[in-house]
Amino acid sequence: MIRAVVRWLGFAVTATVLLVVARQIWPGRQELELDVFVLALGTLGLIVLAAEVRRMAPPADESLLVAALDPEPPEERPIAELHRLGRELTMGSTRAFDLHYRLRPVLREIASARLEQRGLVLDSGSSAVQDALGDELWELTAPDREPPHNRLAPGAGLEKLDRTITRLERL
Repeated sequence: MIRAVVRWLGFAVTATVLLVVARQIWPGRQELELDVFVLALGTLGLIVLAAEVRRMAPPADESLLVAALDPEPPEERPIAELHRLGRELTMGSTRAFDLHYRLRPVLREIASARLEQRGLVLDSGSSAVQDALGDELWELTAPDREPPHNRLAPGAGLEKLDRTITRLERL
């Protein structure tokens, strides 16, 4: 702020010197010279003030008008199938019923597709299929897996499902 005052005083001294010179050159125009002097000092003061305000509060990166005229980006919709699968994973981790009837068919479908790439069939029950799937994944995808007797029994848990899905991804 002090710099702004010093700058304005420099302009004021320059304007005063110009006023004195103008009075010496045109002595009969005192009122006009004084009006020009006051107008010049006021203009210079406003310029210095505007520069100082701009320094203290820089303008935003983008104007509000440009932001208002820009079209809104399209709303990102979650993929319904991915949302459903996340819900099934959560339910399967908490209840045995949901694990068997909701998540197990999805795991079987994925495991079957991955095993077919290796020339194996999930429902064959061969030892090669069991070795490829591992114990935890085979337990969930075995064709003869019994449904839970207690529908409210706890599910597999997040850690077990995480290990199972990691194994499934490695197939």
